[in-house]
Amino acid sequence: MKASTIGFKPDYEEDAPSIEDVTHLKGLAVIEFGAPWCPHCQGAQAAIREVLEPTTMLHIKVFDGKGKRLGRHFKVKLWPTVILLKDGEEAARVVRPTETHEVQELLQIAGA
Repeated sequence: MKASTIGFKPDYEEDAPSIEDVTHLKGLAVIEFGAPWCPHCQGAQAAIREVLEPTTMLHIKVFDGKGKRLGRHFKVKLWPTVILLKDGEEAARVVRPTETHEVQELLQIAGA
């Protein structure tokens, strides 16, 4: 798997990790699906940055779209979708967050 960023990752990556790479992750990680041109994604970045930037959590930011396997695996329908993974399994998700507390609650659900 391509190296991902600890804390907030500013850019969506076209080169997404494989489903196998994601399901084999250990510990807590955040995977965010969206697109750089998406106004909802742009609007969510401040809240996501504020919560993730100071953490040591792995942040995988995936440029999602039609036919992208990883997004379909996680049944992503709207952007951005931010999913908290615990040992490669979905623990919680938030869709289209606009407020910092929404992202903080995502991490609190799994005791992150």
